[in-house]
Amino acid sequence: MSDHIPLKERYEASMVLSGAGDALGYNHGDWEFEKDGEDIHRQVTARGGLASLDAKDFPLSDDTVMHLATADALIEVGKKVNPSLSDLCRTLVKKYIDCMRDMDGRAPGITCMSSINLLQTKADGDYRIPFNRVGGGCGAAMRAMCIGLRFPDPEQECHLIAVSVESSRLTHHNPTAYLGAVAAALFTAYAVRGTLAVEAWGLGLMEVLEKTKQYIREAGHCVNENLSNWDYFEDAWRTYLTERHILDGKGKACFPEPYGVKEREKFYRSVAFRGVGGASGHDAPMIAYDALLSAGDSWEKLADHGFFHGGDSDSTAVIAAAWWGAIYGFKGVPKLNYKRLEYRARLTEAAQKLLQLRSQPFNEK
Repeated sequence: MSDHIPLKERYEASMVLSGAGDALGYNHGDWEFEKDGEDIHRQVTARGGLASLDAKDFPLSDDTVMHLATADALIEVGKKVNPSLSDLCRTLVKKYIDCMRDMDGRAPGITCMSSINLLQTKADGDYRIPFNRVGGGCGAAMRAMCIGLRFPDPEQECHLIAVSVESSRLTHHNPTAYLGAVAAALFTAYAVRGTLAVEAWGLGLMEVLEKTKQYIREAGHCVNENLSNWDYFEDAWRTYLTERHILDGKGKACFPEPYGVKEREKFYRSVAFRGVGGASGHDAPMIAYDALLSAGDSWEKLADHGFFHGGDSDSTAVIAAAWWGAIYGFKGVPKLNYKRLEYRARLTEAAQKLLQLRSQPFNEK
């Protein structure tokens, strides 16, 4: 499918539809914090269904504001001669601090806010924060998809890992959080490449986890704390891929019958850390992946599964829609869902600039 859609459109759709998914899943916070997924679906139906939801009525949440901050930093540093990881981290700190001024009504996460407050007190250039045993939320994963747009190629995988980890550790220094960012960025890269079946992405992630562990050892920052808290993410994903019969990356994903709203709600809660599906670094990309596997090329089904549920719905939506857009572009998406989206022009421009940067060099040091 992706072979027939221009790469420029897929980049733009990845960023714009990510924002659209975020806005629809958030709905002023009414749906992000609504625990009853069946009620959300009744409300969508009462409004005339997905095709009747006008993006102008749905402001963005903190997820897209921080995703744009990540993209802006990648673009700014990418313009430099021989850009480095340390340059990027310092720029990310500035962008994340700046974006906190645009959080009125967007419900920024507690971990993000507290970490950014800490960064504001640190000496210039010092961007490392302590390990956080309880910092495994989805706030790193929700802003990492654009990293896969910047580093989509197999030979750039080491950059994708390093940037995903270190951009995450600026606010979420916990493997459950930053491995979620690795997954969000990696699957975006897979979507851009279009050479790997979606069902094989999970196997690819399991292989990249080992490379990420080696990066953590070599980076040398809080190594013991990170490795001693490593297994939760990996075990959760192995269990999920086994349940869907795609741990080996072969064949089609298997779903229970029926797999309606009620069944999905039960499943999403079962994979969550404390019963709120999508609120953690492991299950936000997991639920997004589950929705993508179920939906195929259907935007409506992606929304049913990934945007509208009784958990952290904007975070699963912002991730799932980024991947879907990178595969299918704007195919079959009602224009009302994104035409008047807040910051659409910024998202489109960021996508275009990331496309221009995709083959540019990068220094991990």
